[in-house]
Formats: sequence, C-alpha cells, structure tokens
Amino acid sequence: MRIALLHYSAPPVVGGVESVIAHQARYLAAAGYDVRIIAARGEQTDRRVEFVRIPLADSRDARVLRVKAELDRGEVTPAFEALRDELKQELVRALADVDVLIAHNVCSLNKNLALTAALHDLFTTGAGSQSARLILWHHDLAWTTPRYLPELHNGYPWDLLRVAWPGAKQVTVSALRREELAGLIGVSPEEISVVPNGLDLARFYKLEVQTQAFAQHMRLTQADLILLLPVRVTPRKNIELALRTLAELRRSFRRPVLIVTGPLGPHNAKNAEYFEFLKTTRAALDLEDAAYFLAELSDQFLPDEVIADFYRLADALFLPSREEGFGLPMLEAAMSHMPIFCSDIAPLRALGNDDAYYFPPNADPRALAAAITERLLDDAAFRNASRVRNQFTWEQVCARYIVPLLQATVQAR
Repeated sequence: MRIALLHYSAPPVVGGVESVIAHQARYLAAAGYDVRIIAARGEQTDRRVEFVRIPLADSRDARVLRVKAELDRGEVTPAFEALRDELKQELVRALADVDVLIAHNVCSLNKNLALTAALHDLFTTGAGSQSARLILWHHDLAWTTPRYLPELHNGYPWDLLRVAWPGAKQVTVSALRREELAGLIGVSPEEISVVPNGLDLARFYKLEVQTQAFAQHMRLTQADLILLLPVRVTPRKNIELALRTLAELRRSFRRPVLIVTGPLGPHNAKNAEYFEFLKTTRAALDLEDAAYFLAELSDQFLPDEVIADFYRLADALFLPSREEGFGLPMLEAAMSHMPIFCSDIAPLRALGNDDAYYFPPNADPRALAAAITERLLDDAAFRNASRVRNQFTWEQVCARYIVPLLQATVQAR
C-alpha cells in the first residue's frame, strides 16, 4: 500500500503536526508501507520515506499569503482560482501512484484555502481521475476556534472547512475534537474515527540502539508491569523468587515482565548450573514470554548506558538478594524515581531507609505479589506510565488505530 501524508510543512520544520507526520511516516514505513510526505517546506529525514515538495502548498508562500489576505476580506478573486488550479495539477502528479492520502489539517484550517479547494476538486468531483482514497486528519478546527473566525466567511471556499466531504474518512485526534467536528459538519460522532497522538519512547528516553533492539524483542510496549532485576546470575541473588513472584503477578496484571540484566557470575562454575535451574523454573512456570535474561539475548558486555536505559523503561526495582555487600541498584533506582521492592537485609535497608518495601528472602511468592500489586496500583505515577506505554506509544497507536484504518479505507474502495 502506498501512503502519502500531506501538510504545509514537514520536519525538520518544528511543529506539533510536523512531529506527528514524522512519527506516522516512520512507523508506517517500518510496518512495510511505501510512504511519502508531501509538503512545501521540509526535507527527507528518513531514508525509507520519500519527500515530495510542492512549494505552493505552503502557508507562508508570498503568493499564498496575498490570496489569503484577499480571502480574509471575503474576496474570492481570479488569483485564488489560478492558485487552486495550479495546486490541483501539482497534486495530480504527486498522487499518481498513491493508494491513500492522509491530509493533516489542510482541510481543517484556512492557512491555504486554495490547497483545500484543490483537494476537494480532486477527490469529490473526479477532476484529474484521482483514484486514491482520502483521509482528512483534523488536529485543529478553524470554524470552532475564536481567533480564526474574523478570517472566515459564509460560502465557498470557507465552507469547505465545515462540510462532510463525500467519500472521505474523517479522523480527529481526541474525543473533544470529534464532538466539535460532528457538530460542525453535521454527522454522527460514530462516523468519525479518533486516533490519538503518540509518544516515541526510544527518542523520548534517548535509548541506545542496543536497548531498542532488546525492548522490541521483549515487546515492552505491551507490558503493563516491568520489573527490573539488575544483577549477575548467581545463587545469592535469589532470582528464583523473582520468577515465582512474577508468575503470581499474572493474577493482577495482563502481561508482567521481569528483566534480569546481568551475565553469569564469572568466579564460580556452578553459576552455569544455577542458570540452567532458572531456565527450567521459567519454563515450568510458563514464563518464557515474561522473564528475560539479557545474557540470553547478547553475549557481549552491556555498557552502563544500556543498563541505565532499563531504569528509565522499568516500573520498579525488584531485588530479592539473600546477601549483598552494598546494593548499588538501590541508589540507581532512587535516582530514577522508581519504587523499590527488596529483601530485608542490612545493606539494602541501610540504603533504602523507610522508602523501600522490604520482604524476607524466603517470602511467599503469592503474598509478595499481592503486596507489590497493592502498592503499585495505589501509585498514580505507575498507573499513568503503564497506561501510556500500553496505549499511547506510536507503536501502539499505529498497530491499534492507523493500520486498521488504512486497511478499512482501501477495502471501502
């Protein structure tokens, strides 16, 4: 499927809609779609995404601004019509092989009404034999925004921003915008799709490339609880308790995940036997898709930057050690603003004071899981982070909303 995204400008131009377009293009390209961005200003910022420049699609082009000044006074002049017709021809060429065009805000705002009118002609009157399907993506609405009202007038072309376009799918970025748009164009809200904006965790957290690969393999954006156990694989770390507690956490969480970051301890050959015991325990508890040892995913030394990434990604530190000399993860978790669940041994209590939840190294896994659940679900920061990770990353937004929308749009042809 060939997808085009249209806006006045695109990255590296800075703007909210520009950022959304870049994320959508990147994730759709990663999902296997042939993607291009069409805009007046911008550049190709991703090798997988073509950039097509149409200078007259700008909101700041001198000719566009002269026509807008006339339109703001309520004057529809031959200059507007000439600009519209030129844009129409440019769009015909840019969309010749496109299956779906997503037009971001150009049919919502009056920044370039000649562009709006050109699209309307192409997609509703059959001009140019346009075969692509059209999705109108509304971030803002001129007709419901007081600061734009002095520039708007009754009739053509201003009314193009407040009517339902035949055959076009309508998308808004929030339920509020959907209600506003439904009232504006006179359709049922159920006819309008809501697709939220998203968050790119890799960029937001500045994750290392290696961390991104690990996170994708573990499907962390589908986890509603991520526990971090940053230790070497040695018996004194009591990792089997973490595995058994993780199994019990499935009673309360849809997909809890445990990440053990360290390699096997280097000074005792029996650590290999312990690792085999842990893997056998994991299999017996049916945790292969929930408990991850980074030592299985890489035989290379993991730099501190990668380990630090997991402190940003995880929801809580889980440290069930039977013994520790110091307990550095306690400090790292504190500086990462993470809840701490750790064994009640002297070195860890000395570091955590009264600000960690302590349990005996031989704790009952079910009781421990219940305590972890109670404390985390009472933590607004955890609830928010878990919800956003599951619903508002671009990976989730594309999978849950955009890809099904594209498929439905093409099937409706």
